[in-house]
Amino acid sequence: MNPDEAIARARFDDAGLLPAIIQQHDTGEVLMLGYMNAEALRRTLTEGRVTFWSRSRQEFWRKGDTSGNRQYVRAAALDCDGDALLVRVEQQGPACHTGAPSCFDVTPLEPVVGEPEESNR
Repeated sequence: MNPDEAIARARFDDAGLLPAIIQQHDTGEVLMLGYMNAEALRRTLTEGRVTFWSRSRQEFWRKGDTSGNRQYVRAAALDCDGDALLVRVEQQGPACHTGAPSCFDVTPLEPVVGEPEESNR
């Protein structure tokens, strides 16, 4: 699917944004979540580097331009509803602004672990 087709298929929210899950291409580690508008999606799909829309600064930002911790696109896919994007990247340096390898590399929560019912196995 070319970039124009992807943008047409994407279902942006009322603010014109699409959540983008960023995943390390070779390990599957989830690195971060960011948001893209149509232009950020176009730039990501055509330039080979991940570009986001900053909700707080109201401007585009390309991961790594100031930190050097760049994300190089290896693959991208919309989910089945077109309302979320998965971008598989080659991450250089830590993904999180805190210096952690992943934005999810924090103290884990302690949820109750669910078990499938016997009839669903």
